[in-house]
Amino acid sequence: MHDGFEITLWTYFEPVQPRQLPPDDYAQALERLHGALRRVSMSAPHFTDRLVEIQRWLSDADVTPDLTDEDREFLVDRLETPKRLVADRSTAEQLLHGEPHPWNVLTTKNGLLFIDFENCARGPIEFDLAWVPNEVSERYRDADQELVGDCRTLVLALIAAHRWRRDDKHPSGRPSGVAFLNVLRAGPPLPALAAIHW
Repeated sequence: MHDGFEITLWTYFEPVQPRQLPPDDYAQALERLHGALRRVSMSAPHFTDRLVEIQRWLSDADVTPDLTDEDREFLVDRLETPKRLVADRSTAEQLLHGEPHPWNVLTTKNGLLFIDFENCARGPIEFDLAWVPNEVSERYRDADQELVGDCRTLVLALIAAHRWRRDDKHPSGRPSGVAFLNVLRAGPPLPALAAIHW
């Protein structure tokens, strides 16, 4: 802190152009990140805590006034059912990035690096894999692909719910909320986040 300002210092990593995320490299970078996160000792909420919070404000018409009752119930259900399926599996859990989607990956001369750790949580690695393209999650060693699919439902419902908040400032706005609802209604197999046009 200096004169009321909080100062942070960042390491500069020279970017590589054009920006490419080869699936093998992406999967290996995520495996390395998960390996490092397993060694970090810090408290973090369970990923299902975030889902409970979202269900709470989905149920509040003042927070999501433009959602129809039918869509509201649909999203609450999409957040609840897979959450139970994940909890019923006795899968190993660890510290996760929380949102390692392609927009949170830098392509640098040092390789692929992850940014934006504000949503770190504890849970199965499959929750992180639900944020990445299919060709990446399929290359991740020893991942439970069925669990990735269940977690993908949670991820897409989570994003859809955010787009319907009254105070949502995402540039894609309500049209992306509609797009995510339509994808979820179409049912499995669900596309990865990067494959949805929003």
